[in-house]
Amino acid sequence: MSTISFDFRGKGIVVTGGAQGIGFEIARRFLASGASVSIWDYSAEALKAAETEIAKNPDHKSRAFFCSVDVTQMASCAAAAAKLPFALDVLVNNAGITRDKSFVKMTEEDWSAVINTNLTGLFNVTQSALPKFSADSKNKRIVNMASIVALYGNFGQTNYAAAKAGVIGMTKTWAREFGKRGFTVNAIAPGFIETRMTSAMPKEALASMVAKIPAARMGQVSDIANACLFLASEDSSYVNGTVLNVDGGLVV
Repeated sequence: MSTISFDFRGKGIVVTGGAQGIGFEIARRFLASGASVSIWDYSAEALKAAETEIAKNPDHKSRAFFCSVDVTQMASCAAAAAKLPFALDVLVNNAGITRDKSFVKMTEEDWSAVINTNLTGLFNVTQSALPKFSADSKNKRIVNMASIVALYGNFGQTNYAAAKAGVIGMTKTWAREFGKRGFTVNAIAPGFIETRMTSAMPKEALASMVAKIPAARMGQVSDIANACLFLASEDSSYVNGTVLNVDGGLVV
């Protein structure tokens, strides 16, 4: 699958949850487009694997920085922001987890873990990162990762759907609040994306999911990265407060 080309030379990027899955593809694409990228992730194992992979390209390695961050803790986010080796141009709030159960079986721990990571985490990261943005830039970008389940719900995902709906509310509010300061703030709502998690699902379940998608295929991590880089680019300067569905037409 071909990818869209962007030029982010001289730009500083933070990608949370950037050591694996969609986040890693986003970070990799920013590096390939010339940016300096700080990859924040909670998993030491994932960070090590990401660093090893990126080190295969010496040019990318020189512009990649890795930081262990717990987005549920403001102090952890603030410490990571303080260590950034560059002024910030783009923040991608991608970190997230799932704890899927039907509502009647969902525990308080299941609820709190997802809300604290997927919603409070955005608050913690963004408050910590805001002072690191280039003061004189008129093209500051925040891209938040929402989900199509925030728009139509999904069985077994009360916590996840609620958190991602909150992400959309945050996105629209920040678009209003930050617009005069040179920011655009947008969200991406991925549909069913092919990852290691979905590849482990039964073939029958995957076939049932694909049957509901007008595009007749699962999405790829590159589909989300393309959308993210567009919203982070100067070409999207008049796109603000929107939610971009990247779902093959699942929600129409």
